[in-house]
Amino acid sequence: MNKTESHCLLCSQLLKTSVTWKTLLIKQFTPTICTRCTARFEHSQSITALYQYNEAMKDYLHQFKFLQDVALAKVFRQELYTRFNKEKAMILPIPMHPLKQQERTFSHTNELLTAANIPYIQLLEKTTTEAQGSKNREQRLRAAPLFRLKEGANVEHKDYLLFDDIKTTGTTLQHAADVLMQAGAKNVQYFTLIEG
Repeated sequence: MNKTESHCLLCSQLLKTSVTWKTLLIKQFTPTICTRCTARFEHSQSITALYQYNEAMKDYLHQFKFLQDVALAKVFRQELYTRFNKEKAMILPIPMHPLKQQERTFSHTNELLTAANIPYIQLLEKTTTEAQGSKNREQRLRAAPLFRLKEGANVEHKDYLLFDDIKTTGTTLQHAADVLMQAGAKNVQYFTLIEG
């Protein structure tokens, strides 16, 4: 057994982890946050999300997305790997508008999947820089189409699983699913890290 030391990515507490043959044989990522921080996140009862939105998750999202702490993509990699590693459908992260991605320096949905070693494809483009989070439910439901297919994308007769960081009303996911279904997708499901 090999012991390593690192620090919690959220509170900086010292983490002592042990690498065993078991963790090497089955895909087991080294923990990146302490048990106290882990306990602050509330698991979702839904089959389409890992966690509920709470104060701990609000703090996490703020630090990850808005303070551009890309290392935090690793926090939920074990749970995401467990959920996606045997997925048969093609995984599509919800894309950011290129200007938003340039502003934030990285795509948070892509980084979450990359940290968990989950392969994905990108067939959609975001058509607007407007954030859905700043709109009320009625405004979201009336919004113009948020996505279009990338040029040359062929989605016919295939199964897709959309992935986003958070679902509140589901409008973003519905817009993306509509584009894929209208282009001939066989089936479109979704999964999110957080349910709001």
